[in-house]
Formats: sequence, structure tokens, C-alpha cells
Amino acid sequence: MGPTACGKTAFAARLAYEMDAEIISADSRQVYRGMDIGTGKDLADYCVEGRHIPYHLIDIAEAGTRYNVYEWQRGFMEAYDGIVSRGRMPILCGGTGMYIESVIKGYEFDGRVFPEFHSLIIGLDISREARREKISQRLRSRLDEGMVDEIRGLIEQGVPTERLIRYGLEYKFVTLYLLGQLKYEEMVSLLEIAIHQFAKRQMTWFRGMEERRGIQIHWLSVEMPVEERIQKVQELWQKQIA
Repeated sequence: MGPTACGKTAFAARLAYEMDAEIISADSRQVYRGMDIGTGKDLADYCVEGRHIPYHLIDIAEAGTRYNVYEWQRGFMEAYDGIVSRGRMPILCGGTGMYIESVIKGYEFDGRVFPEFHSLIIGLDISREARREKISQRLRSRLDEGMVDEIRGLIEQGVPTERLIRYGLEYKFVTLYLLGQLKYEEMVSLLEIAIHQFAKRQMTWFRGMEERRGIQIHWLSVEMPVEERIQKVQELWQKQIA
């Protein structure tokens, strides 16, 4: 787990490669089909050293529909049980704190009882300055990759603009631009500010998990070489299961 733009997907995929694992996505917007660039699915990251890393809970709902933590929690358990039945390790990866916490703490929405997970929680730590720089670079890259065209295509396919706006961030501001309510440069500026604010809210949630809800997070700096981070995770996991 970690704030947006810290490199979660790439690291989780590399870790899955080393530990013979499959990935369950904990991202509230990557569940939607056709919302690829704006949600940063980065599907190419799931190919490591020529091997495809299986992933779950991505592209499972139609854009424009409603999807919530209750449905995600149910999907998580189905994916989790399937992965374990294959003798592999599940790695949960994402930045939606409520989704992550809903399974760690076993939130009950309909009396469903969750098993006690033998879990190790890793947070990717990135400095505020580096995070801001990566967010800005990533936004420019997404615009260059055709994010506006992607969202225009969703509107042309009939996805209601009010629903895209409710998805927030990229989908909100680009939709407002396409509706003529924002100029292009204004859209880019407001969107960049909103993503920075979103990253701050993510970190506030993660701190709350630690400080108020008693969840231990092992933070690893993104400046640490990937190989060292993987080794550290493996060491922590061996201690956890010992």
C-alpha cells in the first residue's frame, strides 16, 4: 500500500514474481472496464521477466455503474480463496484505504464472518517532494498517452457524464473540460492540485490505520533498491509466519 504514484503496482508485481504469488487489486476505480489510463492500471507492469503475473478485481464492472466496498470485499474473498486453493500466495495491492482495511479488520456488512488473515502490511514510503514530482510527471504522461480521448470515448459510448464526474480526479476534471466548463490549461492545473490533495488524504488514512486502529504497517522507502526491498519483505514474512 502507499499513496498514488509511489510505484505500488510495479513493486507488487516484482514481489509476486519472486514469491510465486497472485495480485488482488485494492483500487476503487480499476474495477471499471475502459477506464485504463485515468486509473493507472499499468497492465504492462504485470509482466515480469517474461512471466505474466495473475491479477484479480481489475476490469470486472462496466464503466458508469456503481461498485462499492461491500461488492469489492465479496470479490476479494472469492479471489483469495481461489489463489490459496492453487497453493499460491495472495498479495493485496492498492491505495484505497477503506478497501484494504475492510478485509484486514473484517468489516461486517451482512453478518459475513471473515477469517483471521496471517497478513504482513507493507507501505511504500516516498518523500513529499518526490511524490509531488512523480504525480506531476505521471499526469503529463497520461495526457500524452490519450487520457482525454479515453474519457471522450466513454462519453460517446453512453457513460453518463454525471457518473464520470462522481468517479473524481481525472474523470471529473477531464469530463468538465469536455463539457466546455473548463479550459484545457485550467483543467490540467485543477486536476494536478486535486491529485496532490488526494495523496495527502491517502496518507492521512494510512496514519489513522496505524495510530488509531492499531494496524502495523512496515514502511519501506522507494529510494531503497528493489532487490533490497524484496529481501526485506521476505525477511519480515518469515518472521511473521515463524
